[in-house]
Amino acid sequence: MTDLFSYNNEKNFRLVLCSEWVNLLKSEIEADYFNQILDFLNEEEESGRTVYPPTHEIFNALNLTLLEQIKVVILGQDPYHGAGQAHGLCFSVKKGIPAPPSLINIFKEIKNNTGIDLPGHGDLSNWAQQGVLLLNSILTVRAANAGSHQKIGWQLFTDAIIRTISDRTEGIVFLLWGKFACSKSEMIDASKHYILTAAHPSPFSANNGFFGCEHFSKTNEILKSIGREPIDWRI
Repeated sequence: MTDLFSYNNEKNFRLVLCSEWVNLLKSEIEADYFNQILDFLNEEEESGRTVYPPTHEIFNALNLTLLEQIKVVILGQDPYHGAGQAHGLCFSVKKGIPAPPSLINIFKEIKNNTGIDLPGHGDLSNWAQQGVLLLNSILTVRAANAGSHQKIGWQLFTDAIIRTISDRTEGIVFLLWGKFACSKSEMIDASKHYILTAAHPSPFSANNGFFGCEHFSKTNEILKSIGREPIDWRI
């Protein structure tokens, strides 16, 4: 396991991020806006507000999938805001937590596309360990208040991650589901990478182009065509 870096700002708010990503994102971590994010999270904590995911899991996606391991990037928007759901991987929930509707629809598309049976849990850590970066654009949320941390600066940080991946790697498959994720395509060098877009898997939009997108088989076809191991979408 890679070394973890504990970042403490002036108010001693602690985040844990692996040293490889710390080195890649050093200029962002040292920027004023990043310290302001930590100040905001510290104030949330001091005010007794619950924030998801727990502090030690905020950077779970980065800690589980290093830059050199990335084969696929799935972009989400912000974490689940229900108790026990968010654990730092977009769309994922820990074992024992019921799968939310969007995740159920992802599993349905995998079943229809690849024949893999729907799993009995919603923990996507196995994907992350195979090189699927499960990155939310906003990394925290206040409990029971969807989108509550959209304007605290996280997108500056995660946009920098997307650009870093685009600039420093090649042959990555980006899966962009829904208008929000698709808006990030302008940061990705399409001459070096593969971009697959579809509707969001939410029940409100899955029938408008997510179901039938076949992104899971298409991703593996791309990976095999460039000599990389395909993803085992079973969890």
